[in-house]
Amino acid sequence: MNLALWIGAGLLAAVALGGGITKAFVPKEKLAAANGGGWTEDIGVGFIKTLGVLELLAAAGLILPAVVDIAPVMVPVTAVCWVLLMIGAMVTHGRLGESKFVLVNLVYLALAVFIAWGRFGPNPFNG
Repeated sequence: MNLALWIGAGLLAAVALGGGITKAFVPKEKLAAANGGGWTEDIGVGFIKTLGVLELLAAAGLILPAVVDIAPVMVPVTAVCWVLLMIGAMVTHGRLGESKFVLVNLVYLALAVFIAWGRFGPNPFNG
């Protein structure tokens, strides 16, 4: 179970890192032109960059606290925050009729729920 939770956290951290880098550093026009980028049309650049920074922090929060053994409870806390972010993403893509992206976000949400459940519940980090 511990290995599955580490793998899940690593996968989710990779997703967060990729999304964070893209949102934080790619111009809004390029994001809007990409497949699934329609959500950026009515959103300010600052909000997009903020989402990118939050995703970069999530990537770190899913891995680093446990690796350095400083506040490892932040791993499941970060997973819960990711769940909230994915709910927002699913609503946004759903409103735009982008069901493919709703399903992708649902998979990420399920992975985050697994990590939160596993680390808060049966397999916490016990210093």
